[in-house]
Amino acid sequence: MTLIEDTRARLGAIGAWLPSAPLRTPPDVERAATRRLAGLGYRSVWSGEGPGGREVFAAFGDLLASVPDVVLGTGIANVWARLGRTAEKGGATLAQAHPGRFVLGVGIGHAFQAAKYGEPYRPVDRMRAYLSEMDEAAAESPATVAFPRVLAAVGPRMLELSRDHADGAHPFAQPVSHTPYAREILGPDKLLIPQQTVLLGSREDARESVRRRVAQSREFAVTVYHAGWKRLGYTEADIAGPSDGFVDDLVLWGDAATIAKRLDELLDAGADHVLLTPSAATFESTVDLLAELAPAVLR
Repeated sequence: MTLIEDTRARLGAIGAWLPSAPLRTPPDVERAATRRLAGLGYRSVWSGEGPGGREVFAAFGDLLASVPDVVLGTGIANVWARLGRTAEKGGATLAQAHPGRFVLGVGIGHAFQAAKYGEPYRPVDRMRAYLSEMDEAAAESPATVAFPRVLAAVGPRMLELSRDHADGAHPFAQPVSHTPYAREILGPDKLLIPQQTVLLGSREDARESVRRRVAQSREFAVTVYHAGWKRLGYTEADIAGPSDGFVDDLVLWGDAATIAKRLDELLDAGADHVLLTPSAATFESTVDLLAELAPAVLR
């Protein structure tokens, strides 16, 4: 069995993506949440980092040691937080200590994060160089236990990089319609692990959630998400409205049974493993909503 085949089998269909880093979740709270989600049957739990926040490899070392029998993924380890060779060695260390339980998601972050380090923001070029650093470190001292590497990828060039120099892609904040687009570029033999916002509520509730996301992405000049939405055919008017079609594509809303059916669409369109993030105000309410969804979506 190849690494990708083994990872698909370990991940199953559904996992959880938690907003631990932006909400600065205390370690004991994150440990308890991860144990709870694993006990409910979520096959993986992901979270990430941003410059100036927690160090994700240290956090995951703690979580992997504290919570057995669940795969953990970085969504994402930010390239501005460490050298590529350091990321490779960090991943290899966690994989050796916890075989089959760690997926390294790596991402270029956003222009405002690069600016904190006085660096230009050239996402594809910077990611390609970063992966080369990782590969050089791996060649000098190969990992004793293999682990998968996926890239935060939205546009065609980053998806191609995911296909050619990684084990797949972890798209974030993209509509359901992005999944077949991404699968077409990746081909059948790479991992596709999208993050998906879900909401137990009405379309109007979902519309308000989308408004907040659009406003936040404009505030921080996160242009990659807007570019991805427009690449799929959405206009500025759709995004600004936001239109019904855009809302329905970006957020899976309704009751638990309806959300479960929509998740099947993502899996049928080529997703290997879908990471759910409920639209919620707090870390605790995010976990509570994942627990409420579990009976319907974990089948």
